[in-house]
Amino acid sequence: MVDITHKISTLRTATAKATVVVSLQATIDAVVNNLVPKGNVLEMAKTAGLFAVKNTHLSIPDCHPIPIEFTSVEYEINELSIDIIFKVKTVYKTGVEVEAMHGASIVALTMYDMLKPIDKNIEISTIKLINKEGGKSSFKNRFPSAIKAAVFVCSDSIFAGDKQDRSGKIIVEKLEVCGVETTHYEIIPDEIDVIQERTKAFAKENQLIIFTGGTGLSPRDVTPQALEPLLETRIPGIEEAVRNYGQQRMPYSMLSRTVAGTLGNSLVLALPGSTNGAKESMDAIFPHVLHVFHILKGKNHDTK
Repeated sequence: MVDITHKISTLRTATAKATVVVSLQATIDAVVNNLVPKGNVLEMAKTAGLFAVKNTHLSIPDCHPIPIEFTSVEYEINELSIDIIFKVKTVYKTGVEVEAMHGASIVALTMYDMLKPIDKNIEISTIKLINKEGGKSSFKNRFPSAIKAAVFVCSDSIFAGDKQDRSGKIIVEKLEVCGVETTHYEIIPDEIDVIQERTKAFAKENQLIIFTGGTGLSPRDVTPQALEPLLETRIPGIEEAVRNYGQQRMPYSMLSRTVAGTLGNSLVLALPGSTNGAKESMDAIFPHVLHVFHILKGKNHDTK
């Protein structure tokens, strides 16, 4: 199966439709009036769909076993057609469109099985996805021009040439995937005055300033101390999102002092310096955090 461990959980919804077409008006009448010999077709088919949707991963090899937290089945009868509207919701890392289509198809097949003794010309004409919401396509942020970013690696050892940078490069790669242009990348020592000078200078031309490193608890980890006096508005939600995401994957994440806030119209972030810490922090908040630039311009949360 596809690795989804890096994804965040969001509300996911999907609606699928299947259509059963019968050949006789008498068949429709029997369904509506509950006169089918095998039983109540609409209720039996609905029950089969509810069982099926929770077990989609047992039938479709690449589907992840996911918590199904809401399912509804509705019917629309038009002449000789019965439309099955199957809706599924979950809060998880991956979508539920296959689950919705699987549920709709099982409802249709159950109808076919129950109606075939009284109608030999039934067909299932359509199984399709009507809509889905909640994935990354639902939270795309569009800007008239590329967001510009400056990335700084805070590390005495890397600055001295004793180690190679990996975390900064990972951040730059993630920014590129998110459509953000990195205009400046630099390795600097763990010095408060250097960090503050770079922040003030580059916030003038870049909407995004990211520091990686110096967020731990050693005496030379001073990135938070350098940034906190400069920030005009702290954004605790970003900091909480980074730590919560990391804590679910590594128990020491709670010891990292991630910082997020604004300076003018720029977002300033201080992220962990370890390779995994930087990667997981970026996965935790990007690309969704870019929505902050709409908010800073006075737009509401529905703007994309």
